[in-house]
Amino acid sequence: MLRKVTLLLITIFLCQAKIVFSQNADQSDTTIEMLPMPEVRLPYNNPIEPSQSDLMTRESSLPTLNGYQKKIIQKIANIYKIQVLALESQVSDDPVSTEKYINQALSSIQKMMDDYPGVQSNRRFTELYRTVMTEYQEFYGISKPVNQEIGDIFKIRDEMFSDDNNWFNGDYFVLPDHIQENKSVVPLPINKEVKNHLAYLWIKHPDVMKRWLERAQVYIPMMKKIFKKVGVPQDLVYMSMIESGLVPYAESRARAVGMWQFIRSTGKMYGLKVNWWVDERRDPVKSTEAAAEYLKDLYKLWGNWHLAIADYNVSPYRIKRAIRLTHGKKNYWKIYHYLPRETRGYVPSYIATTIIATHPKQFGFKKNYGESSYQYDVVKIKGSVDLSILAKCAGITTDSLKNLNPELLRWATPPGNDPFALKIPAGDKSTFLANYKNVPSSKKRQMIVHMVKRGETLGHIAHHYGISVRALFAANKNLHRTIYPGQKIAIPLRKGSNSSKYTVPKLRRRSRSRYRKPPHSVRLYYTVKKGDNIGYIAEWYHTYAWKIRAWNHISNLIRVGEKLRIYVPASEKKYYERINHMSFAAKQDLAKNGSKPKVRLANSGNYIKYTVKRNDNLSDIANAFNTSIHAIKRINHLHSSRIYVGQTILIKKND
Repeated sequence: MLRKVTLLLITIFLCQAKIVFSQNADQSDTTIEMLPMPEVRLPYNNPIEPSQSDLMTRESSLPTLNGYQKKIIQKIANIYKIQVLALESQVSDDPVSTEKYINQALSSIQKMMDDYPGVQSNRRFTELYRTVMTEYQEFYGISKPVNQEIGDIFKIRDEMFSDDNNWFNGDYFVLPDHIQENKSVVPLPINKEVKNHLAYLWIKHPDVMKRWLERAQVYIPMMKKIFKKVGVPQDLVYMSMIESGLVPYAESRARAVGMWQFIRSTGKMYGLKVNWWVDERRDPVKSTEAAAEYLKDLYKLWGNWHLAIADYNVSPYRIKRAIRLTHGKKNYWKIYHYLPRETRGYVPSYIATTIIATHPKQFGFKKNYGESSYQYDVVKIKGSVDLSILAKCAGITTDSLKNLNPELLRWATPPGNDPFALKIPAGDKSTFLANYKNVPSSKKRQMIVHMVKRGETLGHIAHHYGISVRALFAANKNLHRTIYPGQKIAIPLRKGSNSSKYTVPKLRRRSRSRYRKPPHSVRLYYTVKKGDNIGYIAEWYHTYAWKIRAWNHISNLIRVGEKLRIYVPASEKKYYERINHMSFAAKQDLAKNGSKPKVRLANSGNYIKYTVKRNDNLSDIANAFNTSIHAIKRINHLHSSRIYVGQTILIKKND
């Protein structure tokens, strides 16, 4: 190939030389002889790139995929196909199908994470997750990250596990006196890597270790009892410092939760229940029991505590791969350089943390920070009872009760026939039971029963009561998505809700008279545009999606150019007329910012202005101001329970 290029360059040079020679020979009668250029085809491949034979050699050296890898790649390919269908549906102006495919892709990703926990470290899966989540955020207009970390441990770990150790000079590092190696059942070698983490916690960031030691006084005694009972080394409890910083509410981007950072699938394997009402991964006791059993199983698998600890951080596939690359050496320090960056830092950081936690005085920390240990009494609560009522019975604040029971996700104990084991301060059980006995039965079960009417769906019922469909499933065992007229469904309500105010209209599409013009309203028409769906339109006009369907006798399927009949208050006609001429982005901003006709009040001094903050919801706001969701929605003309950060709402002052 190079020889052909060389011959071509020589031919061009000779032709140019002949032309110059002819010109110099006779300036008065210049003759240029045109010689035909021989046809020379340049090689297709760039001469700088490797030849075909080189490529063949490289291809033959590619690693062969095993059955597990092929299965993962096939599942990723299937989800990409669903993603393509979502994109094609948007091109076809079909938002209903788009939403269906996006949610189907998300469900498939969640199932992969549940079935194959180790897949989260797979680069292909990470790219797939990013692609699908980007489309999800674009479709729903979400600008912030969907999964946010909760707890300071994750930034600490990023710094601890970093490969940038220029700040640390091991030549000048000296351990305190009387620090011995291998005092624990789990070997605690003090090598270069461990010294790095010792220096981080002792010299660079002693504030981090101090916080962990303070929390350790609360939880570590309880954890050691559980580990001793299960039969695993008690010093392994210090792994919880590296996992979560001993914060029960800690949550990673990968949706690992609690002190021991269980993902949902692994937690389920070890008996941790997760539903709309509770997440037992946040229960300090139950999650510690699960962690002890899990570590016990990992030790049975590897027969080596360092490998078991590493496997707690990464999938067994990555450990097996590292062992294979070191020709079968089942030793953490031998496979160290073949492990992911985080796992390379995980075991040394555990060793360093354990050494300091078991010798706090030698490293300049206190042995006792005056924190009380995690002690409690247990009472059985049957049915859904507001936590504020239970806190009063225990003589503590609602926040204190939540701190004792971090597994509770909602405002009340979970409904159902199985009683919930509520933790209360130790020594107060008799007082609690006496106070609880005097609580009226009407306040002990904030639930109502709804009888399904013709045309209703679970989504419609949940929306009407301001709850989620998931809450309906949690409150009703054996509930199916297909419901029928006359069926009874339990509806969980919070304190302050008035069940007599909830009336659900029948959805009889054939009866046009049932949905004639509402009083004091005018009729407007909205022309459906690209990207619209019933839900968006309902938000823009501050009404319900089911009303728009009823007014126009349609399903959720709408088409571009279709005109929809919308009824709005007559006094606010000018405000709503402009919506039909606004861009999609402007309408979304209007809905997100809560911009709507101002509420007219006879005496504004009777109301409090509250600005919605991050993670707020109407339930928590109503509870904080001792009012009801219904009252807030009525005063602010809210047609749904959706609120937005920065939105100002009015709350009536209590007399």
